[in-house]
Amino acid sequence: MPLPQRVAITEVGPRDGLQIEKAFVPAEQKVRLIDMLSEAGIERVEAASFVHPKHVPQMADAEEVLARIRRRPGAEYEALVPNVRGMERALRCRVDRVVLFVAASESFNQRNLRASREAMLAAAREAARMARGAKLKMRGAVVTAFGCPYEGRVPPEAVEWLAGEYLEMGCEEIALSDTVGVANPVAVRRLAEHMKRKFPSPRYTLHFHNTRGAGLANVLAGLEAGVDAFDASVGGLGGCPFAPRATGNIATEDTVNMLHEMGVETGVDLPKLLAAVAYAEEILGRQLPGQLLHAGIMNWDAPAA
Repeated sequence: MPLPQRVAITEVGPRDGLQIEKAFVPAEQKVRLIDMLSEAGIERVEAASFVHPKHVPQMADAEEVLARIRRRPGAEYEALVPNVRGMERALRCRVDRVVLFVAASESFNQRNLRASREAMLAAAREAARMARGAKLKMRGAVVTAFGCPYEGRVPPEAVEWLAGEYLEMGCEEIALSDTVGVANPVAVRRLAEHMKRKFPSPRYTLHFHNTRGAGLANVLAGLEAGVDAFDASVGGLGGCPFAPRATGNIATEDTVNMLHEMGVETGVDLPKLLAAVAYAEEILGRQLPGQLLHAGIMNWDAPAA
């Protein structure tokens, strides 16, 4: 199958990336990072989550961050919303899209989100009703779509069921999330093709963690299955506070560089993106897992040494 000509990148570093950091990142640094990512041409930024600060303290300043960012024309700013209370907060912050999330695995919901799938879905339905009333775009995230640390492989029927529920709520986009980094290219292509046959109408996004080093290989498998939207995190930041041993997301700069080298457009200015990566390393005080900042962009026009 020919690859998509253009891919949409959703930058999840300011939310999924920073949420696991133990040292609190001040709002002004989060704002500057988001602004740098927007200036680099990132068209969608997952800027915050409206979960209870007791569970994810790093996101306690979500309202301040969203109030202070420079909103670049044409860019969209979205936030993770777990329930009605979270939606109430989101509606006061001019988000362009909300992300609802429920795990396909019952054990993951019970042990980490402290609720059953049905209870999480009930909360998502109420949040979706409010989002529809405000005419907000919605994305439904199928957490643990490829595997669960407690139950192992997740059957496609569980993913189908949850995606169907999201579509009934009015979500125009479904995210298949490899929350703990257990996916492989064959599994990615198989599930993506299966879901597109089952529900052809929504746009699908793939969300990969690079826990076992298969992240970019999984991106290629998704491209070959016709998926044209991917989540990625600046510098490879991230992990999941509720998923044991899950490491960072695929690095935005490595993903964009690979796509550009393959002739797939993203609209992202790589040098500006690398400046954002360097700033992320500066505020966190360490080298991040992403490789391109330190390897450099290949200049194919330069004479051989």
